Amino acid sequence: MRELRRKVLLPVFQLSELTTEDDPRALKRVIKEGKGHPAATYHYRFACDAYAERGFNYNLFPVVLDRDAVPWSLGTLYLLSQLEAETAPAMTTYQSRADDLGAYKEWLDTQSHLDDVMFHFPKIKLRRATYRYRGHLQLLIQAGEVAPATAKRRMGTVIAFYRWLIQNNYFAPEYPPWEERQFQLAFKTGDGRAMSRKVVSTDVNIRAPKSEDPFAGTIQDGGKLRPLLGKEQNWVLDATKAKGNTECYLIQLFMLVTGARIQTACTLRLRHIAHITPRYSKALTGDGEIFTLKAGPGTGIDTKNNKNGVLQVPRPIYELLRTYALSERVKMRLRRFVTKHGVHPDPYLFLTQQGNPYYVAKAEALHFNPDLDRRHVKTGQPVRQFIKEHVIPYIREHHDKNFHYRIHDLRASFGMNTNERLMGLVQKGTITLSRARMILKDLLWHESFATTDLYLEYRSQMDAIYEAVNGYGKQLQVWIDRAMTGMDVADE
Repeated sequence: MRELRRKVLLPVFQLSELTTEDDPRALKRVIKEGKGHPAATYHYRFACDAYAERGFNYNLFPVVLDRDAVPWSLGTLYLLSQLEAETAPAMTTYQSRADDLGAYKEWLDTQSHLDDVMFHFPKIKLRRATYRYRGHLQLLIQAGEVAPATAKRRMGTVIAFYRWLIQNNYFAPEYPPWEERQFQLAFKTGDGRAMSRKVVSTDVNIRAPKSEDPFAGTIQDGGKLRPLLGKEQNWVLDATKAKGNTECYLIQLFMLVTGARIQTACTLRLRHIAHITPRYSKALTGDGEIFTLKAGPGTGIDTKNNKNGVLQVPRPIYELLRTYALSERVKMRLRRFVTKHGVHPDPYLFLTQQGNPYYVAKAEALHFNPDLDRRHVKTGQPVRQFIKEHVIPYIREHHDKNFHYRIHDLRASFGMNTNERLMGLVQKGTITLSRARMILKDLLWHESFATTDLYLEYRSQMDAIYEAVNGYGKQLQVWIDRAMTGMDVADE
């Protein structure tokens, strides 16, 4: 079934309100006469929060669409009300919520008597809109059309939407849209402190139990990551080189040797490489010299959850990046950027052939740009697209027809590479296992040892799984042979 368009992103959105001609902030708008409507003139002004001294201006603002691609007023007003309470909103979050509301509106549009369905909360539970939509999502899960986690998120967004409708007096349901229960959730923080918090649950929530495939060979580290084998890492870099994309080669190489995520690699600035005199120090793994590069808020380099940390860049890699940063190739791309966007106060190291950034940093995305002319968020799509269309097909043609990987698998590969080097030092008696564990945790920027231990245990766990399966297979063959012997006797 064709996927319907659920939202549209407006490059520039400035909230305005009607006013009178004598308002000092008034702006005049004239609508010329057209077919079916007369000429009109009105005055408006941009909305402003007098206390916070700010306007409500957003780039890439999501507008929720109905089945006919017409803006849905209630859904869009809900998103705007949530944005108005944020001083530094992450627009990707609201774009995801717009997708969820668009999916709900699509379902509503398939129902007869739309308003009766949306605001219909009779005594019988299963006839209420929230319960009916929950049933619809469960059917999609059973049909394999929607993942349980996606259905859970969509239902959560609809619950929040109805809370807002009720709190803002858009309607008063005859019967509750769901039943709630409260309980205390106990948990431990990354540093071992016992904590608890109050949780409100509803009976329309959708559970999304996690199912783990022991043969997937993945590590749960901010997502399921698959450490690549040594030969696979070589395949990736060789394929990227063969396809002639220097930037994608350097981005992947940087991730593979530092453990950085794509948003970190793609938001490196030119000044981090070209405008400083490097000082090198000994690597934590005792393996050559490294350049320490600070990343996180205040550095210009993005990190997950805005965490501050230090990247250890091997000296040969830093010098390679420095050669690239001073090359004519970079200067040419920077000139293209300036031609299209103007002078950047802190230019990125990596730019596409057209002079566009691969990834727009969070801090930069928060600055309102009234001249923005694109309708998408730059989050490394050119790299992912290059991998999908060029790298993976090349490797499948030359090495392994079933090969696959995702860009963040390079982080897991760095973790396993580092772990193997550290275990070698432990076996030599150079460092203790406890020290190796601490170093790996620091290099991967883990909050707790629980995630770090997944890397330490990965090889032995995979070996144990396959040993168990192979052992069971041998026993199974014994039972099969016995059964076949019995059949041969019976035939005689």
